[in-house]
Amino acid sequence: MAAAMAVAGERPGRPAEPGPGRGEEPFSPSVLGTREHWDAAYERELQTFQDIGDAGEIWFGEESMIRIIKWLEKQKVPHDSPVLDIGTGNGVLLIELAKSGYTNLTGIDYSPSAIQLSEKVREKEGMSDIKLKVEDFLAPSDELSGFEICIDKGTFDAISLNPDNAVGKRKQYVRSLCSVLKPEGFFLITSCNWTKEELLNEFREGFEILEELPTPKFCFGGRIGNSVTALVFQRKKVRPSILDKLD
Repeated sequence: MAAAMAVAGERPGRPAEPGPGRGEEPFSPSVLGTREHWDAAYERELQTFQDIGDAGEIWFGEESMIRIIKWLEKQKVPHDSPVLDIGTGNGVLLIELAKSGYTNLTGIDYSPSAIQLSEKVREKEGMSDIKLKVEDFLAPSDELSGFEICIDKGTFDAISLNPDNAVGKRKQYVRSLCSVLKPEGFFLITSCNWTKEELLNEFREGFEILEELPTPKFCFGGRIGNSVTALVFQRKKVRPSILDKLD
């Protein structure tokens, strides 16, 4: 997925107003938002892995994985905390988490070829305890619940580019996240398409910003910006309803 460059909250070809969350599609539809694209991409990567043992691209580079692991370690997140990698792709992030001592890891992807690839990478690395499932995060199974950490590196970006009702799919993503992540659980998202302010708007229902993680900066025309946004959200506590109080 090609990275979009952000300068002072704006990107080429994008209006400053009304902007996302205010009635207008923030991005033009793209093949990068379709399942067919990712099925074909991971079929090629699977064949490449079988031919030469190359697991394929690491979205946002190795530094993105280091950034996530450092944050988990800084927060002293217990190594047995249930962690979900949303759109795991080749599963390399889960491998690095396992190498760092985390033991309760699950990766999902709606592309069967991606899960086949991640299974082979898991086998090569000898990490048999990592759980991998073919799951569409927009229609999660009942078993997909109870996670204390959810991680997204590019999946929300891809959903945002879907040619078929991207706005509705983004809203469903937030609903799915609320269903799989425990109250007060952490959601770490890395995006090349969304600014901090836009992500705050997208996840305003049910989540609060905890921290912005440092990402590489660039300078263009004397203005400094980030090509990648990395945020940590915390799911808000579930408040008991009036009916609950009456019980």
